[in-house]
Formats: sequence, structure tokens, C-alpha cells
Amino acid sequence: MQRALHLIFPPQCVSCGALVEDEFALCGPCWRDTYFISGLVCDLCGVPLIGDDPGEAVHCDDCMTIARPWARGRSALIYKDNARRLILALKHGDRTELSRPAARWMAAAAAPLLSPDLLVAPIPLHRWRLLRRRYNQAGLLAQGVARLTGLECCSDLLIRPRRTKVHDGMGAAARFENMQGSLAVNPQHRARLTGRRVLLIDDVMTSGATLAAGAEACLAAGAAEIFVLTLARVAKDT
Repeated sequence: MQRALHLIFPPQCVSCGALVEDEFALCGPCWRDTYFISGLVCDLCGVPLIGDDPGEAVHCDDCMTIARPWARGRSALIYKDNARRLILALKHGDRTELSRPAARWMAAAAAPLLSPDLLVAPIPLHRWRLLRRRYNQAGLLAQGVARLTGLECCSDLLIRPRRTKVHDGMGAAARFENMQGSLAVNPQHRARLTGRRVLLIDDVMTSGATLAAGAEACLAAGAAEIFVLTLARVAKDT
């Protein structure tokens, strides 16, 4: 049946629509225009670094300057070119099906962070923004990662009690100030969080202000340790 469907509706590249062999895949040109992170990376945010693996954790300049309230972090893509187009389509273009390949890429990047006791949770949207967009892209990614890794997912572990300004155009300091105290643990799941290790998921990391607010809320509520995973990382000089 699957083969017959492929003959009638052949799989198309999720980016440009060209024919591909597998569903929810990228064609060759789009794959080349999508910058997957590999090799030596910052152990706190996942940004690629120059050099050979020294056999121990290394950190980028940003993560050596800014205190991170999480233990380790990874990202699947560099936020540029085709990766940026895909994420904007997922986030603002109702392309929810893009969460399927994205979750697969994220699960692969998250391999060094995974352990059976991890609780997967997305960064939430404010209720008014969620009402307008109709879905939380981070929630779709978290559910996909949890499904692929066999981990438990709590889609509403965190809530956003106050609306924050959009970060576009803000510097790092303004972003951290904007996110101060903006996220909290859902009272319904507080007991579920106590003593747990949490994998926080978002679509893009720029300064890390949003993830820091989520990590701080989880730690204040009794979480044991926080890890972060994003689909893409904004990197300097890319």
C-alpha cells in the first residue's frame, strides 16, 4: 500500500518540493544549503567550534561570558539560509509537518544528553500568542523528540504567566531583562518535577535568555538538573 501511494503521490522535499526518495526529507541541493552542526561543539549551547575534540567539555565565548543555569546543551542546525527558511515556515507558516524531520535531526543531536529518566518539556507560548498561532512549534518538536527517544514528555510543564516583548532587534542584555521571571512551572506538575532531570526544548537559541528563564523556573521548583536542546543555534559570523 505504501509503495502504491508513493507511485501516486511521490515524496517531495520538505523545503522546495522536488522529488525525493523518502517522506519528510530534503533533496540534495536543499541538504547542502542546510547547515547541520557536527564535530566539536560548545557543550552548553551546541554551537560549532574550530579545532579537534580535546576529549573534554569545551565552551564557546558566549557561554564562558554568560552564566548558564543548565548543565549541557545541543542544537541540530545553524540558523541561516535553508534552516532559517524552514524554521520560519514551521513557526509562522502553518508548516507543522516540518516538525517531523526537525525532531529527527534534534534527537540525533541530543544523543550525548539522553538518559532514561529525562523529562522532555517545551518552552511555552503566552496564551494570547498561542491563540493567534494555534500551535506551539516548540511543543511539536518536544513531542517528536520524546516519541523518537522513548522519553516522557510534559507539554505543559512550564507556563508563561505574563506576555513578553518580541525579541527581534533586542541585544542580549535586553532579552534577559525581558524574560526575567516570565516563565513558571505549572502548579499541576510541580510534584512531577521534583528531583527530575529535564530536557528543555525550543526552536532557536540566540542569547539563551528564554531557555535560561525556563531552566531557572524548573530548578526553583525542585528539578535536579537541566539540559537544553534547540532545532537551531544563531552563530556569529555565519
